[in-house]
Amino acid sequence: MAGPAREVPRALMQVCVNGAQDIADHPALHADPGLAAADAARAIAAGAGAIHVHPKDAEGRDSMSPDDVARWVRAFREACPETPLGVTTGAWIQPDIERRIHAIARWTELPDFASLNWHEAGAPRVADMLHRRGVRIEAGIWDATGLAAWRESPLRGECLRVLIELPDEAAEVVRGHAEGLIAHVRAEEPDIAILLHGEARSAWPALALAAELGLESRIGLEDTLVLPDGRPAADNASLVRAAAALAGGA
Repeated sequence: MAGPAREVPRALMQVCVNGAQDIADHPALHADPGLAAADAARAIAAGAGAIHVHPKDAEGRDSMSPDDVARWVRAFREACPETPLGVTTGAWIQPDIERRIHAIARWTELPDFASLNWHEAGAPRVADMLHRRGVRIEAGIWDATGLAAWRESPLRGECLRVLIELPDEAAEVVRGHAEGLIAHVRAEEPDIAILLHGEARSAWPALALAAELGLESRIGLEDTLVLPDGRPAADNASLVRAAAALAGGA
């Protein structure tokens, strides 16, 4: 059985390599962890500093089972041995909270961190189990409900970072939406790291805003399948290179 997860330095930019999409949505999305890990390694070489991945079962569906998590964590450790690695704990994978917690309790290969959406039912119990396993927590905050739940948690200050997660929304509302959530997080934990990211239409505006504000960011095929100019992205590395160029300009 693996020992405690490693201490994780703060990352400037994460690559979110797959997400919950169907693997048919893009040629670079894989059910094979070795192929996904090789793609992640190219993204790290392009400038990403950490990895967020959704372990999959043999059919390409998101999974939290100990066997699937172990296969994916081992593959990514082999391909990117020095890179902080995180996984998802999304409730859509296993809606039954007891089964979700039981799965985490039986993980044999531990990631460095795991994202936890605080608006989801049972989030405090999932946080407690991750903390007891030695897995750092990325607190995913989408809205006021998640913010309130995170605010009440005794583990609030123990989180590795807060993810300000914007939905697929128009570019012109990104700044107001993001800055409102950021202000509330800063009021509670002034020194906590904040990672700002969007999805689909908001992905690139959110990344540009993160660069402007000096926040951590992420990009990858989970958040968008296209480059800033609307052209299809070849893979995660192409998204990371475009993000680095955009952040450098900002």
